[in-house]
Amino acid sequence: MAREGKEHAPNERTLILSEHPRSEASKVYVGGRISTVLRFEKPCDPERTKMLGWEGHFEPLLCGGRSVVLYPLRDLTPEDRFMLMVTLTDGTEIPFMVTAHRQTYFDREIDQQVNVFANREGYDAVLSSLYRALDSERELREENERHRKEENSVDHAYATLLANGEVKQAPFRPKKTILLKDGDTTVVVELFSGKEKGKAAVLVTLTNAYSNEPWRLGEARLTSDLTPRTAKPFALRMNQAEIAPGTTGRIAVVADKSAFASGQGFADLTLEIFRADGSQQVAVSLDHSLAIE
Repeated sequence: MAREGKEHAPNERTLILSEHPRSEASKVYVGGRISTVLRFEKPCDPERTKMLGWEGHFEPLLCGGRSVVLYPLRDLTPEDRFMLMVTLTDGTEIPFMVTAHRQTYFDREIDQQVNVFANREGYDAVLSSLYRALDSERELREENERHRKEENSVDHAYATLLANGEVKQAPFRPKKTILLKDGDTTVVVELFSGKEKGKAAVLVTLTNAYSNEPWRLGEARLTSDLTPRTAKPFALRMNQAEIAPGTTGRIAVVADKSAFASGQGFADLTLEIFRADGSQQVAVSLDHSLAIE
C-alpha cells in the first residue's frame, strides 16, 4: 500500500550502547531546521564534545548538562555524514555518525530525541523502552483504525471498482486519456470527473511488457500546485500487489472536491506514482474542474 502523503513525525528513540560494537559509531538521523537532542546518563564535557565539518551545515553545538543539541540548517542526504564525538565528564568517549535516512518528499524519519544508555539494566533505559513500546502500540491501533475506516469509505469503494475494471459501475465520466511509454513499461492514464459534482478519479493501467522483474508500487503522492506544495488526502487501490512481467495491472485514485480546495479557492493537483525502487513512473496534473464542473 502506498503512503498517502504523510510525513513521519519526529520521534524519540532509545540507544543502548552495549548492543552496538564500540568500533562502530551509532547513527543519528536529523532533518533540516529541526532540533535533535541527545540525552545521556551522565553530564557531558562541552570542551571535549566536537563534530567534524559542521560549519555551514549546522548551528554550533549546544552542550550542557546531560544533553547535546544538533540543529541542521537544511536537510541532509544519506551520503552526508558528520562524525560527532561526545565526551562525558568521566572521560567516556561516545562516537556518533550524524546523517539522514533515505529521503522522499513526504517521508523523513528524524530523531527528535535520542536517549543514550550504557546498558539495558538501567531504570531510565527500561522506562524509555516502555514508552517506546506504548507509542508503537498506539500507532498500530491508529493504523488499524485508519484501515478499517478506509475499507468503509465511499472513495475507497469507488477506487476498488475502478481498479477491478468495473468502470461502468463507478459514478464517473471519462474526460481524458494519456498514453505514456517508459522503457519496459507501457502506461495508460485515464482521467475522470464525477457524474455528480464533488469527485475526481484517475485510473492508471500499467503493462510490464519486457522487464524480467515484477513491477511494485512504492509510493503515491497527491499535492497541490500552489507554493508551498501541500499533501492532499486521496483513496488508492490496486487490483494486484505486483505486476508480473508480461502482465497488466491497474491503480485507481479517487479524490474528493475538498482536496482541491485552498485558501485561494480551488487549485489544480499533481498525482505522482513511484516504483518500489524510488523511480517516478507517473506524474499527471489534475485540473480542479474535474471535481467541480
